[in-house]
Amino acid sequence: MRNPQLNRNGELTHLLSIEGLPRAVINHVLDTAASYAPLAENEVKKVPLLHGKSVFNLFFENSTRTRTTFEIAAKRLSADVYNLNINASSASKGESLLDTINNLSAMQADLFVVRHASSGAPHLIAQHVAPHIHVINAGDGRHAHPTQGLLDMYTIRHYKKDFTNLTVAIVGDVLHSRVARSDIHALTTLGVPEVRVIAPLTLLPAGMESLGVKVFTDMAEGLKGVDVIIMLRLQNERMRGALLPSAQEYFKHYGLTQDKLALAAPDAIVMHPGPMNRGVEIDSSVADGKQAVILNQVTFGIAVRMAVMSIVAGA
Repeated sequence: MRNPQLNRNGELTHLLSIEGLPRAVINHVLDTAASYAPLAENEVKKVPLLHGKSVFNLFFENSTRTRTTFEIAAKRLSADVYNLNINASSASKGESLLDTINNLSAMQADLFVVRHASSGAPHLIAQHVAPHIHVINAGDGRHAHPTQGLLDMYTIRHYKKDFTNLTVAIVGDVLHSRVARSDIHALTTLGVPEVRVIAPLTLLPAGMESLGVKVFTDMAEGLKGVDVIIMLRLQNERMRGALLPSAQEYFKHYGLTQDKLALAAPDAIVMHPGPMNRGVEIDSSVADGKQAVILNQVTFGIAVRMAVMSIVAGA
């Protein structure tokens, strides 16, 4: 069965999930992003690649960071960008998702950037749009956040150069994290020999080992010798019931402190998709420390999203 994200030539036409993407496609995105990254230092930061194209940001869930970086990326590609205020739109009045998409398509949309609380919503949209319209998943439910996964891979490659000799630990609320899923698929596809997941049992999905990761419930054991630490946000808004005794108890066992960081490799980098809960997932001394590359991730995210939009719109 053909991957719905790829056209018949194997080129990316939608970005819905990292799962199932060939290594060559992921590397093409990272290489293209590397060509855009220097633009941030230029006096004129625009290129005309998407001039005349209409990009609609459809965020059915709030996200300042992701929406803003997509908007900046589209404008740097010279696209016309429209941010739909979902709370004030017909969708809040009961209009169906596909009716919203059909109406926007009639306004000559070329690309939809979609964040939605329901897993699979971007896939549904991609199945129903005309062939010339492209869809990028900006996060759907607990399922996937592919551009975050790609910018995480770009960050790791920037600092570590080679994926094939790394040990990477993903720490925290894996159960509710679409970032964790996207990162795991990307890391294993790119040949990382050991991917570890560290979390309390209540925040671990069943069957994690089937994804090719090693599971740890003890932070100290899981962090030994790792080269990259990806901390996850504790997603209280997605939790149902009492999965944790308290934020203080969570920080004691799973918050990243200087003492716990010392267990990793001396040149380990610390990442976080944001927004951070300081004193819950990560201590401020670590978040602001010399091994943290968290703000760099945000900067790299613009170049990566430029790459994705230019590739899918050109496929």
